Amino acid sequence: MNTNKLTNETVKAAFDAWQNGDSKTFLSCFTAEAKLYDDGSPRNFQSFVKEACGHERFTSIEKVENEGKDITGNFHTESWGDFKTYFKFSIGADGKVYRLDIGQAK
Repeated sequence: MNTNKLTNETVKAAFDAWQNGDSKTFLSCFTAEAKLYDDGSPRNFQSFVKEACGHERFTSIEKVENEGKDITGNFHTESWGDFKTYFKFSIGADGKVYRLDIGQAK
């Protein structure tokens, strides 16, 4: 998959780790207190990464917005199949992600 659209270094590192099922590297892009919101509802971030990383992945990138921090594309999960989704990364001054919003895109 072409990831040239990913211009934010932190997002690209997290995205590449996610795609490769590398939860350790993925988590290293986040603060220890990172928050996860799934379709607007709070969710346990650590549990999500443990359950999904290596089992879910983007199959294409449709668009990248918000200075490279918002990704929308086609997504594959072993349990739910294929659908369009978004990952929106909120990055602090330290360069670490402190909030990840995910959900089904329209």
